[in-house]
Amino acid sequence: MTNRFRVVPAAYVVLRRGNEVLLQLRQGTGYMDGHWAMAAAGHVEADESVFAAAVRETREEIGVEITVEDLVPLCGMHRTHRNQLPIDERADFFFECRRWRGEPAVLESHRSAGLRWFPLDALPDPVVAHELFVLDGLRSGHLPAIVTFGF
Repeated sequence: MTNRFRVVPAAYVVLRRGNEVLLQLRQGTGYMDGHWAMAAAGHVEADESVFAAAVRETREEIGVEITVEDLVPLCGMHRTHRNQLPIDERADFFFECRRWRGEPAVLESHRSAGLRWFPLDALPDPVVAHELFVLDGLRSGHLPAIVTFGF
């Protein structure tokens, strides 16, 4: 048994259109269903960089093509649920993207009840808490490069 923090990395892409962000309504995932979340996000797979994961997840989840050059790093988040379960010990990497090819669409209707653009100052309720933390930081202009959540 180790007392080391075991980390699950994930990539999040905040699609921006002016002052608006694209969010999806989660359903059928077993995690935070009924909450609004980043339109594209997911785990980094074995032998995959966080940049490649962001590009892949955006294509798989909403059908738009982005490049690594389109990604602007927002922050890294060290996150926990404080239950010592490996799946709940996270390193999340958030990126902003203002350029893409294609129209965002729900590709996994069993996991998403829809996509919608929201102004940063009029976000829906509820939004997944750690993602809301980042969106609030974007809105206020005060988002540190590295943040913690859940400690």
